[in-house]
Amino acid sequence: MNRTKAFTIPYVVWMALFVVAPIIMILIYAFSGADGGFTLANFASMGDYAVVFVRSFRLALIATAICLLIGYPVAYLLSREGEKFQRLATVLIMLPMWMNFLLRTYSWMSILENNGLINQFFGLFGLGPFQMIDTQGAVVLGMVYNYLPFMILPIYSVIIKLDNSLVEAAHDLGANDIVAFRRVILPLSLPGVLSGITMVFVPSVSTFAISTMLGGGTEFLLGDLIEQQFLGGAYNPQLGAAIALVMMVIVVLCMWVMNRFGEGEEQAVVL
Repeated sequence: MNRTKAFTIPYVVWMALFVVAPIIMILIYAFSGADGGFTLANFASMGDYAVVFVRSFRLALIATAICLLIGYPVAYLLSREGEKFQRLATVLIMLPMWMNFLLRTYSWMSILENNGLINQFFGLFGLGPFQMIDTQGAVVLGMVYNYLPFMILPIYSVIIKLDNSLVEAAHDLGANDIVAFRRVILPLSLPGVLSGITMVFVPSVSTFAISTMLGGGTEFLLGDLIEQQFLGGAYNPQLGAAIALVMMVIVVLCMWVMNRFGEGEEQAVVL
């Protein structure tokens, strides 16, 4: 056997055991009934959870839009700064991601709860306490906080690579800064924007830790629904597998779009 091919055997075995085999199991469960026979009833019964689907996509879209509104200006302004500042700012953006995901989310629980830091601050002025925890707003806030770097870095990675001579040419032709941005920088940065949107939307629509911790279990999302079918009182692995399969298809489509049209995602993969 070729020595190079021999080195790939552990990778192939790993992929077969922990990627291919689970996908096959999900496929089998998704198209099986309680008696083990073939059925499409699992997909038909997903209509009973239309509210959860709508809520998940709506909150994920809101979080993605907020990340884009914040992330694009930050990425653009960062690309205009000096090299030393860019390195420092990049480290600061990535720094929170080096902490455990659950710890970061727990910190927001202590900040948003009724006797948390924000309500204590308002209490100094005789205001509150305001109900901030266990709301959809808290869930969106958790999504934005955790996934904002995935929007900033791909956009920054694309903008920083743009040829400044194109902007200079636009200025030579009479375009001001706004027109040059709208006609040159923005169109050329769209691949990074698309990558950022994909990398924020996909984890947002499938999250369950954020909705459980900041939503208090009242804002049920698709990730919570899948978890409930496998671990909760409403044990129904066939339905859970069907929902998980639909989510996998959505993720694959998003990844295909990102690979087809996106650019700059390699800068966010390090997170």
